[in-house]
Amino acid sequence: MSKIIAGIDFEAPSHVVARQLIGVTVLVNGVGGRIVETEAYDREEPASHCYIGETPRNFSMFGPPGRSYVYRSHGIHWCLNFVCRENGHGAGVLLRAIEPLVGLEQMRARRGLDDERLLCSGPGRLCQALGVTRADNNLPLDGPPFQVSAPDPAAVIEVLAGPRIGISKAVELPWRFGLAGSRFLSKPFRQ
Repeated sequence: MSKIIAGIDFEAPSHVVARQLIGVTVLVNGVGGRIVETEAYDREEPASHCYIGETPRNFSMFGPPGRSYVYRSHGIHWCLNFVCRENGHGAGVLLRAIEPLVGLEQMRARRGLDDERLLCSGPGRLCQALGVTRADNNLPLDGPPFQVSAPDPAAVIEVLAGPRIGISKAVELPWRFGLAGSRFLSKPFRQ
């Protein structure tokens, strides 16, 4: 049985889900915005946390699909992923950036800055602005504190693809996706 949230089948491959998430709205405890940048990861490629198998750190990435995987990057920043593929596979989509739309004052207070372009442009900034911590790990995306909503059907969403950022393995995979023309991306796409 598929896990459909916001019209997306989270049992699909992570690079398919990552592309489909562009334009989707995500809120955490009522704070968030439109997803404008994602990266896909799968256990079969060495840049993924799942490549080495299941561990106490990455267990939630092995499913079931449609759940959160939250980890700390470099011991500093929390990062939020959406789990994909069938239970036990090990795949997910890292949320790299959102366009802040709801709860901007809370985001500004959490981030200590006013520039809305910098509130959620990067996975660590995004989690700080939304208040995501390890307590949000392994939770279903279709229930509190999460709210994931499909884009307006009339919205025109042009998706760009390119190499992922900040990795040294499997760099040839074009598994970073972004909303064309968005000023909220963590880093521009090369044209």
